[in-house]
Amino acid sequence: MFPSINPRIGYTVTILALAAGAFVLPSWAVFLLNLSLSRGLVVLGLLVIWRAGLMSFGQALYYCLGGYTVGLVGRYLGWSDAFLLVALGTLASVAVAVPLGFIISRYREIFFAMLSMAFSMILYGVLVKSEFLGSTDGFNVVPPTFLGWAPEGDRLVQAGFLLTLAVSVIAGIGVRAYLHSTSGHLATALRDNEVRVEYLGISAQAVIHAKYTLSAALAGVGGALSALFIGHIDPEMAYWTTSGEFVFITILGGPGSIAAPFVGATLFQTVRTYAFQYSPYTWQMVLGAMLLLLILFLPDGIWSLVQRKKGRS
Repeated sequence: MFPSINPRIGYTVTILALAAGAFVLPSWAVFLLNLSLSRGLVVLGLLVIWRAGLMSFGQALYYCLGGYTVGLVGRYLGWSDAFLLVALGTLASVAVAVPLGFIISRYREIFFAMLSMAFSMILYGVLVKSEFLGSTDGFNVVPPTFLGWAPEGDRLVQAGFLLTLAVSVIAGIGVRAYLHSTSGHLATALRDNEVRVEYLGISAQAVIHAKYTLSAALAGVGGALSALFIGHIDPEMAYWTTSGEFVFITILGGPGSIAAPFVGATLFQTVRTYAFQYSPYTWQMVLGAMLLLLILFLPDGIWSLVQRKKGRS
């Protein structure tokens, strides 16, 4: 029997390997990993509210807000610093999530999910009808700089991936700390019996509002990073199918760990890329079959395989 590995050591080795991979792997692979981590950040936010027994089908709202903030600030103000743009994209998402959270946190189950999707589709409609915002075609994003440094080609791909990796690590540490806090531990209690939480003198609505805002902030970060390094934004970022992909990845990874969203996002992006390349007319069927097999054989997600291995050890 192999000795168990300390999770912190495992995470550290993985992060260092990914950072080294930016200089070893081909650019297309680094770009794929960059996109996976960006989407993993959005799914990390979904994980926060999923543990409370809720699921949002409108996370694309904040993903899109983060991306469009980056695009509009770069286009009309001429700002290109990646650190500043990511911060602005996050703030824009939080600024919208705080007031909407007062409404959405009142609802539960399917009402919570569908109301969040409704707000996302409102944004989609506004973007499609607005020439100022690029209408249906969107527009290209100003190439990012890094504290005055303006890399190009492979250097830009590498710098973008390292920034996304650093943000993902910081976000993962922050979410882990939150989940181990009092508010984080209340997720299970809210899922099992919200009334008892209220009897303890704790506002369930306030806790859910905080979780919803945190999930929106993470989605804004993911959208901002995606816009910066894809180099283009369009209304599809706010469409319900984009939210559906995030929910798909959440189920794929499972709720077992903060690493699960990133593992699920990487697997999803890899399968979709190759499915579209080799089966462009039926790639949706491939993803559907993968989800069906997952539900049948791994209902707790891919990360449950790691937990099973730990249990045997």
